[in-house]
Parts: sequence; structure tokens; C-alpha cells
Amino acid sequence: MKETVVSGIRSTGKLHLGNYYGAVKNFVQMQNDYNCYFFIADLHSLTTHPTPADLHGNIKHVLVEYLASGIDPENSTIYIQSDVPEVAELYLYLNMNAYMGELERSTSFKDKVRANPDNVNAGLLTYPVLMAADILIHKATKVPVGKDQEQHLEMARTFGNRFNRLYNTEYFPEPYAFSYTDKLVKVPGLDGKGKMGKSEGEANAVYLSDDPETIRKKVMRAVSDGGPTEENQPKPEAIQNLFDLMKVVSSEDTHQHFDELYNKMQIRYGDFKKQLAEDMIIATAPMRERIQDIAKDDAYLRQVAKHGALKARESAQKTIREVRSLIGFKSF
Repeated sequence: MKETVVSGIRSTGKLHLGNYYGAVKNFVQMQNDYNCYFFIADLHSLTTHPTPADLHGNIKHVLVEYLASGIDPENSTIYIQSDVPEVAELYLYLNMNAYMGELERSTSFKDKVRANPDNVNAGLLTYPVLMAADILIHKATKVPVGKDQEQHLEMARTFGNRFNRLYNTEYFPEPYAFSYTDKLVKVPGLDGKGKMGKSEGEANAVYLSDDPETIRKKVMRAVSDGGPTEENQPKPEAIQNLFDLMKVVSSEDTHQHFDELYNKMQIRYGDFKKQLAEDMIIATAPMRERIQDIAKDDAYLRQVAKHGALKARESAQKTIREVRSLIGFKSF
């Protein structure tokens, strides 16, 4: 029997190069080898209070771009989190055994409180519990996560093991971080620091659906400096980020060419950025065309969402039936 993999992306906007090269590209490769559940985390996105129109639009963006990237709804289960109410039910049960102290110590919760002190809602506090429910509902053993999510995965193991101890069972397996490839891809943003991300603003990320002119403008505005002042000097973070982006989308020869120019103090950032932008345009062209085609086909999108919900609920309903029985909820 194939091992079960679960992963989700929050419905907070369009997918960017970081999402694709850091996660979705691996999803496409792993779907033939594992029992894969890829979901759109619209319940998680409610912590930021999107408008109904934005929420629906963002869910559609992610669904379209999952499909355009090559995730096959026949080979894997693609579903919208809110279409599977059993997730919310398991979230409730796990919340009963999650403690305030451990939730308040979560690094991501503390980061969110610092960033948005006026929006410290209960959903942010119990975010790791909902993430645990997403994983445990399908009894997944492998979860593709980045470093910033490893604490949440550890908490998912804690909540699953606590349930097992409380009800004297070995029902939930332990989920662990999983990388389908040894080649971890770092995709930095265009703002000179940190990784590419939706929360850093439009200018920081290159989206799979961006048209060529938009990509050119974003790359040409990317943070750089006055150029090297001595041969073979270490690159500052902003410049290293641009070279790391080139390593992802350009040929090895192109990357090496500009690296040599930098080391010889002969680099012209205008030429470098133009090459980077054109290589990004070429890399995203096939997906951009598929995105445009799929986005027009609402009937197909409805069919995929309905099919995914049925498959996901089949797994989730079995788990909830068994969990309810273990807890003691039995029909008279």
C-alpha cells in the first residue's frame, strides 16, 4: 500500500515561483509514487478576514494553478478544505486536548502577534491544531513542509499521540517532514532579503500568471547595489538572492557567465536583470498559457472540485467514524 502524503497551500492569492519550485513541482513528481492529498487551505485563510469575493477568487486561483502546474486530479486528490467538514470536526476534538501554554509558545503565533497586534484571534492561536487535523484526517505519514512549518508538524505528532494515549489506542500514525528530492530549492524574493512570499507584497514575488511585461518590470526594480568593489568579493544578500534566482530559472552556463563577470568586477546589473527576466518569462510560459485556458473553463473546475471533495470525504468520513467511536460517541 502506498504511503499517504498531505500538503496544502493557503488560499491567500496567486502561486509564485517560490511555491512552484519549492513545493508544487515536487507534488507533480510524487503523485505517482504516493497516495497524495493536496488541498487548498481556505479555512486557514479566514484568520486574516478576507472578503467573500477575495476568498472565492483566491481559491479559484490556487485550483487553476495547481492544475496548470501538472497536478493530476485522477492521480492525486485535489480538494478545497472547506468542502470536507470532517476536518472541522476533528479540529474540534483535537482542540479539547490542546493546551493554552503550548499553543501560546508556538513560534508562528508569537510572530503573528508581533506583526498584527490588533488581530490576535483564536484561529491564529489554534492554527497548529487545524493543521494537525488536516494531516491526521487522512492518517498521513509524510508531509512536505519547509523549516518554518516543522514546529507545527511536531505539534501534529503531539496532538495525535495525546489522542492515542487518552483513548488507549494506536490509531493515529506519526507524520514526519518529507522532501521528495535531496535538492532543496531556495527561491528568494526580489526585495533583497528573505524568501519569495505573498505576504511581502506584489513587488517581491513573480507569479506564475504574470505576463512578460510585468515580470520585466518587477525584475528590473529588484534590489541591487553599486556593484563589486574588488575581485572575487562575497556577494551581499540582495545580489546573492538574484544569483540564486538565476540558478533556478536559467541554464548553468548563463549563471556561470554572470558569476564570472561579477568576480572580475565587469558585471552590468542592467544586462544581468534583463537576462534573468527573459529566462523567467521562458520558464513560466507553458504554465501561464495553461492557466489562461483552465481559468476560462468553470465547468471543468467545478467537476475537479466536486470529484476531489468526494475522494477526500471518503477518507475523512472513515476517520471521523472511527474517532467518534474511540471517544465514545455511539448511537443508541
